[in-house]
Amino acid sequence: MKKNARLLYLLTVWTFFSTFSATAKSSRIDDTPPAATPSITYILSMPEPQTHYFEVEMQLKNIALATNAKKNGYIDIKMPVWTPGSYLIREYAKNVEAFTAWVDGKTVPSEKIRKNAWRIPSTDENLTIRYRVYANELTVRTSFVDIDHGYVTPASMFMYHDALKKIPLRVVVQPYKGWKTVTTALEPVAGTQYTYEAPDFDLLVDSPIEIGNQHTFGFTASGVPHTVAMFGDVTYDEKQLAADYKRVCESAATVVGEHPCTHYTFIVHHIPQGGGGLEHLNSTTLETYRTAYSTEANYKNFLTLVAHEYFHLWNVKRIRPIALGPFDYENENYTHMLWLSEGCTSFYEDYILRRAGFHTPEAYLSIVARDITGIENQPGVRVQSVAESSWDAWIKAYRPNENSSNSTISYYSKGSVLGTLLNLAILAGSNGERNMDDLMRYLYAEYYKKQKRGFTDEEFRRAAEQIAGRKLDDFFNIAVNTADPINYNAYFEPVGLRLTNVALKTQDGFLGTATTASGGKATITSVRRGSAAYRDGLNVGDEILAVDSVRVGDDLLRLISGRQVGETIKVLVNRAGLLREIPVTLTQNPLVSYRLEPLPNQTPDQKALYNKWLYIK
Repeated sequence: MKKNARLLYLLTVWTFFSTFSATAKSSRIDDTPPAATPSITYILSMPEPQTHYFEVEMQLKNIALATNAKKNGYIDIKMPVWTPGSYLIREYAKNVEAFTAWVDGKTVPSEKIRKNAWRIPSTDENLTIRYRVYANELTVRTSFVDIDHGYVTPASMFMYHDALKKIPLRVVVQPYKGWKTVTTALEPVAGTQYTYEAPDFDLLVDSPIEIGNQHTFGFTASGVPHTVAMFGDVTYDEKQLAADYKRVCESAATVVGEHPCTHYTFIVHHIPQGGGGLEHLNSTTLETYRTAYSTEANYKNFLTLVAHEYFHLWNVKRIRPIALGPFDYENENYTHMLWLSEGCTSFYEDYILRRAGFHTPEAYLSIVARDITGIENQPGVRVQSVAESSWDAWIKAYRPNENSSNSTISYYSKGSVLGTLLNLAILAGSNGERNMDDLMRYLYAEYYKKQKRGFTDEEFRRAAEQIAGRKLDDFFNIAVNTADPINYNAYFEPVGLRLTNVALKTQDGFLGTATTASGGKATITSVRRGSAAYRDGLNVGDEILAVDSVRVGDDLLRLISGRQVGETIKVLVNRAGLLREIPVTLTQNPLVSYRLEPLPNQTPDQKALYNKWLYIK
């Protein structure tokens, strides 16, 4: 018994210490500090702005685990090839040079493995990337720097790693000497100057940066502080401009009824020519003429641009097709619904100005009729559906050629018309109880706030029909998804209007060419599908020398004027250095000019719906 008891005792002691040892080992493993959090800091400088170069330093820390570098033996760093809101592969990497990688103050090898990607054979925790970016294209979708200011479209400036797109990051801006102001929607880091932070790469891409001595002013709309940064030598009434910005912004906010921003920033470039805008989550960049504030017409055009880009903070940035976020920055992001995202924003730009009191009801009706006239006068409206136009944006919208008007239709222009028609369909279907605003509110609440995603084409159609209270087969099956003619008056009749073509039908013949006149030469720049010139063989690039033996300079229209439909003229052209005489038989002018007119004997219901449509009290 004693011997057995002693053996039992020794076994118990051994078991205890074995267990303790294992527990201690386990405790030591559990007590190991977790891996440090990865971080990225970009340092942006412009020491020689007259050369149009930015310099970027990208500091990556504690990245080996997150990037799987130790297993792979390398990390890949990439530059986006496009920027959201502008649907074209722009190949931003073409402007990158002097790419180098550093570890512990020493350069390490790097290799360019694709057009926009560099590989660094490093397994280190910390890595520094340095490169330069040539920036000499001042648009809302590219970057620019010169001796006067710098502008950064982040997708064209900052690189990323696939596994690190969701980590917080910082941007340190080092302005050129004498530049005192940095304007961006990025959050400033407390206690620092010119240092900003973003929760992830997506928000960085969505936050352009203006650097220089731009003038800024502010206003509050819908309880949200707004900043306006004005670059360029321009004269304006700041008090009036701020008041009108506020009117536009507050009118836009009534559509959804909720403002999602804590602050909002306008960056405005005043330039000699060109224009446009690009939307971002909490900001926008606008480009406009220096004469934007000089006449009433110019000013209203500018406010239309403001309304368009501002409304995008809801439509596109938060109310969006499922394809438009999260983004693939290396490839096209396809959707059939740019007619909604861009076109219906174009619809809202003028509808917002009508509600804010900048357009009278009569002026708004003229705009609607003008927009319909515009698309119906483009032959491509019978060739390409607006859904196809949306899908093909990547290869057609930003790359037009001399035949584009014959073969395509803009998702902006036709989408704007469809926004008007959908608004009217919802008004009529709900007996005036709902309109397009209610559809926007539903999409915002259901998909942005509740489901936190975009919607599919089918989900959008179901939502529109739910809000309208009826099927919308003609709208979706014909107006959206085909190039067939639209029965416009089916949409306008419930508000007591009819669309009428008021173009004069004369017997004057129609040639169907557009030309440029320079140095006494008339050169064909486009030929309208189905026209006399198209049918009988005049070509783009032909220099028209004579019509019926009369020399042509810049007076081609005068020589054609008064010729009858069916009359044949002889057109002498210089084509690739050879003279050709081409007989052309003139046709009827196919161009239309629409006007919205009141129906006779309007019913009380039509009048009431008309007033609701146009916000007439």
